[in-house]
Amino acid sequence: MSPHLQGSLFDQSDDVRLGPLSGLRRTALGDGAWIDLLPGWLRGADALFTRLATEVPWRAERRKMYEHTVDVPRLLAYYDAGDTLPHPVLDEARDALSSHYAEELGEPFVTAGLCYYRDGRDSVAWHGDRTGRGGHEDTMVAILSVGAPRDLLLRPRRGGGSVRRPLGHGDLIVMGGSCQRTWEHAIPKTTRAAGPRISIQFRPHGVL
Repeated sequence: MSPHLQGSLFDQSDDVRLGPLSGLRRTALGDGAWIDLLPGWLRGADALFTRLATEVPWRAERRKMYEHTVDVPRLLAYYDAGDTLPHPVLDEARDALSSHYAEELGEPFVTAGLCYYRDGRDSVAWHGDRTGRGGHEDTMVAILSVGAPRDLLLRPRRGGGSVRRPLGHGDLIVMGGSCQRTWEHAIPKTTRAAGPRISIQFRPHGVL
């Protein structure tokens, strides 16, 4: 796989490292849901994108929707608790997030799911991480994005306007509180020119 990424003009470093989490800013969404956002948490994000795109054992999936089996419009990889992550900085990120949110979350982040959006045709439909414990209790999902920015949309399940956050080039977003069961999120398809993006989702045990 040979991704073509238009690199960030503000982050040309090959030194892949995390910044402090002190710059996180929280936005209350309503119904007990919130998001924390930290642009550019990861320096050298474009270098990490290239390594992940070329070295992670990506898999394509097919899923049944209604009466048809269709291709999932993105590539996937999953690392369970105890698995070796594909770059040491991801272990550092998971540990830093676990430490920062220890009092509020009450447990560590343990799994890492990766999604590779190759271009604007790749997407993920509206959903919440409600298959596991997120369907009936408050939890957190932290997403680190590398590669070109793509819009993450959030909307309340009961109806209402959406919130848009472009994420890429080392940006961090944490969805917390009741967000997984009272709100939905999506990465919509786009007809605009869109470079490739990889998201790394850190979750506690039992949150799917």
